[in-house]
Amino acid sequence: MSGKILVAIGTYNERENIARLVEGVLSVAAREPLDILIVDDNSPDGTGEIADGLSKRHERVHVLHGPHKRGLGRAYLAAFAWALPRGYDTIITMDADFSHDPSYLPEMLKKSREYDVVVASRYVPGGGVKNWPWYRKVVSRGGSIYTRLVTGLPVRDATGGFNCYARGVLQSIRLETIQSEGYAFMIEMKFRAWKKGFRLCEIPIVFADRTCGVSKMSKRIFLEAFFRCWKLRFSR
Repeated sequence: MSGKILVAIGTYNERENIARLVEGVLSVAAREPLDILIVDDNSPDGTGEIADGLSKRHERVHVLHGPHKRGLGRAYLAAFAWALPRGYDTIITMDADFSHDPSYLPEMLKKSREYDVVVASRYVPGGGVKNWPWYRKVVSRGGSIYTRLVTGLPVRDATGGFNCYARGVLQSIRLETIQSEGYAFMIEMKFRAWKKGFRLCEIPIVFADRTCGVSKMSKRIFLEAFFRCWKLRFSR
């Protein structure tokens, strides 16, 4: 892969993190033809206004405002719809809370020259998590094992949201039919790419839990991912 690169960051109430994260990503942009798109779902804490200010200061930073809280899946679909007609060849999704370290971006982009989907993985040799309680580790690791067993998807970190997609992947997997959110969205994107015959690889990352803001994890998101795996398994 080569050409224009976009890093898409979905935000909802991330005012403590977004400016620092943008600066971290822009430090990578000094060596890569990389732009940033912040997709904010009308955050009541003023994240959208901070994002607009960052866009005014940095020509590589763009902002897309949503009318209400739609969820991360809808935010990333909006980012893909924004990116494709603007000629981006590589689109990276990452969280806004610093659990995804921008320092991994160069390695992801390097691998993207060989593979169609690059997954930043906690569960390959060299990867891991920091500052998580034991029960969250069990749920996360168990969720990825469960996904592999049910769907056959050959990815160890199926639920991770730090991913790099080639333009051709997004053009081929019928984005308009995806209804998933949260973990289920991450799983479905990887599953559809795999079923289409695209090349997937994983690189190790250490996932650090957020230090500012509040986690968006909920029981609904967990259950959606649990049942979505079976729908994917029996899908055409």
